[in-house]
Amino acid sequence: MTQRNPAISKGIEWSLVWIWLLLVAVGLTAIFAATYKEGDPVIQSFLKFKTDYSKQLYFFGIGLVIALFILLTDSKFFSATANLFYIAGICMLLVVFPFHSRIKGTESIIKLGAFNFQPAEFCKIFVALALAKYLSRPETDFSKTRSQLIAAGIALFPAVLVLLQNETGLALVYFSFFIVMYREGLPSIILLVGFAIAALLVATIVIEPNTLAVILTMIAALTIYSLRKQIKRRRGILPTIVLCWAVCVGIQRFAAPFIFKHVLQKHQVERIYDLFGKDNPYLKPGETVELTEKKKESGSSYNVRQSKIAIGSGRIWGKGLLNATQTRYDFVPEQRTDFIFCTVGEGFGFAGTFVLLGIYLILLFRIITLAERQRSTFSRCFAYGVAAVFFFHIFINVAMTVGLAPVIGIPLPFVSYGGTSLLTFTILLFVLIRLDADRQMVLR
Repeated sequence: MTQRNPAISKGIEWSLVWIWLLLVAVGLTAIFAATYKEGDPVIQSFLKFKTDYSKQLYFFGIGLVIALFILLTDSKFFSATANLFYIAGICMLLVVFPFHSRIKGTESIIKLGAFNFQPAEFCKIFVALALAKYLSRPETDFSKTRSQLIAAGIALFPAVLVLLQNETGLALVYFSFFIVMYREGLPSIILLVGFAIAALLVATIVIEPNTLAVILTMIAALTIYSLRKQIKRRRGILPTIVLCWAVCVGIQRFAAPFIFKHVLQKHQVERIYDLFGKDNPYLKPGETVELTEKKKESGSSYNVRQSKIAIGSGRIWGKGLLNATQTRYDFVPEQRTDFIFCTVGEGFGFAGTFVLLGIYLILLFRIITLAERQRSTFSRCFAYGVAAVFFFHIFINVAMTVGLAPVIGIPLPFVSYGGTSLLTFTILLFVLIRLDADRQMVLR
C-alpha cells in the first residue's frame, strides 16, 4: 500500500475534507439540474467551460490546487501575515468603487474578462484572520472597552465599505464575527442590546407607529412601577429606564425611517415588508402601483412563492434529478445561486434537504469541536470565525428560500454557483484545517 505524503497528511482532519468534497459534489449536481437544457452535449459542455456547471467545476479545480497549497504552507504564515492581508482586503474593496460593474443592482463586482470578481467575498477571509490576530495578541485585554471597540472596528469597517457598494447581504455577514468576540469575552448585554434593536426594527414594520409608541410607554411605566422600591433606594435606576425609553422611541421615530429611506435600497425595503405581508409605506403612491405590477413577474414575493412551490412539490423523495419543473423551466429566479436550496428540495424532496442540512450540521459541529481543542488563541478565534460565517450563510439562505427571511442575496456554502464564493469558503475551511494540523505546536 502506498502511504500518504506525511508533509500533507500529518494531523489533517480528513472528515472536513470529505465533507467539503461531498458538498461541492452536491452543488455541481444541483447546478447541473437547474441549468441543463435538453439536447446539450454534456461532455463537450464541461470541456468548453461555457455552462455554469462546467465553470463551477473549473473553479473547483482551482480551489483544489489552492487547498493543497494551503496544506503545504507553514501555519505560522497565516498569523504572521494576517494584518497585511487585512490591509490588502481593504484596498481591494476601495478599488471596487472606480472599477466596478453594476450587475443585478450591486456595485461590488469587478469584471475580469468572462469572470466576475467580488472582493467583498474574499475580504471575509482577511477579517477572520485579522480579528483572530488582534484577539490573540498578549497585550490585548478584551475586558477593556477600547479593545472591544477596536475588534468591532476590524469587523465592521469592511462592512461599511460593502454596504456603500449596494451589497447589503454580504455586509450583514460581517456582523457574524461578533460571535467570535462573544466567545472571547464580549459581555452578553451587548448582544442582547443588538437583538433588542433588531426586534424593535421588526416591530416598527408590523405595528402601527402610534400604537408602538404607546406600547413602549406602557412598558416603561410598568417597569418603573414594578421597580418602585429599588428606585427609592438607588437613584440611577429611574434615569436609566427613562433613557432606554427615549432611545427606543428615537429608534422607532427617527432611526428606522432613516434606515428604510436612506440606507437600504427600495427593492430591499420592499423585500423586508413583503416578508411580513405589508405594503412599503416609504414609496410614493405611483411607485407602489408600479412595483406591485412588477412583483407579479419578478418581484421578491414572486421569487419566494415560486421557491416554496418548488420545495413543496418535491414532497418526500423528490421528482428526480432532471424532472423538476419549477427549476428546470425557470419559474424560480436565481435558482442556481441564491435559490439553489429549492433546486435540491424539488429534485430530491424532503429526504434530500434533510440530508443536506444534516451534512451542514455535521460540518458546523466539527468546526466548533476543532475550535475548542486548539491550544492557541489565534487558531481558536479563526475557527469560530469560520463557524460564524458558515452558520450565517446557511441559516439565512435556507430561511430566505422558505420565506422566513428577506431575500438578501446570500449564497449557500459550496453549493450555490459562484467562483468567488466557492474559493472563499474553500480557503476559509482549509486554512482552519492547516491550523488544526499544527494544534500541538503552541506558537501564538
